[in-house]
Amino acid sequence: MDKVMASAALAVAGIPDGATVAVGGFGLCGIPSTLIAALLESGAQDLEIVSNNCGVDDWGLGILLRERRVRRVIASYVGENKEFARQYLAGELEVELTPQGTLAERLRAGGSGIPAFYTATGVGTQVADGGLPWRHDADGSVAVASPPKPTARFTVRGVEREFVLEHAITADVALVRAWKGDRAGNLVFRSSARNFNPLCAAAGRVAVAEVEHLVPTGTLDPDAVHLPGVFVDRVVELTPEQAADKRIEKRTVREAA
Repeated sequence: MDKVMASAALAVAGIPDGATVAVGGFGLCGIPSTLIAALLESGAQDLEIVSNNCGVDDWGLGILLRERRVRRVIASYVGENKEFARQYLAGELEVELTPQGTLAERLRAGGSGIPAFYTATGVGTQVADGGLPWRHDADGSVAVASPPKPTARFTVRGVEREFVLEHAITADVALVRAWKGDRAGNLVFRSSARNFNPLCAAAGRVAVAEVEHLVPTGTLDPDAVHLPGVFVDRVVELTPEQAADKRIEKRTVREAA
């Protein structure tokens, strides 16, 4: 099955207002920047975004925030994006902060058909007890707070501990970026750019992947494939310019001697 689309615009066409979109990346590493730009151009709004963070003010998911296309975010990190923090604190954006490992496992569970799981992470904190501010009022008070989550005690390795129940995350659409992919959607990621990408793709009902290098089906070593094509519905081949257009959040260099 050939899953290659003629353009990023066609690949994101049909994503409706109000959709839940899982987006791969960590900071600006491995983000599907071309698909995000195409989603902005599509006009979709009132989106719920599931991603580790929301890019920076002028790149990545930050451009959707800037244009007020995002209603709610599930993330583990708010830093590096001033507009994200401003909208959240001003009550313009709902944000469900979740521990980073828990976010990864919630996505993995969603992609695996597991509805929920217990974890020790967050026990004894507002993550489990509730009260984390999801949305503020304009005056800075808390308008919507996280609810308390069920807990239970289990004996693990001979020690009884308390665990908190976390629910899986699934998304209407997933946008991811891969280093290499074939026309059947089998994907290979490179180093740290893998990050949340495979998890997001598996958790999306429809997964769209932009790839830096498109190769014929059958040429990838099966042992090298990080995400099988069964999880991917649409593939977009990036131009050399798009593939090379990568940014970093902070550049730190030594002063010249």
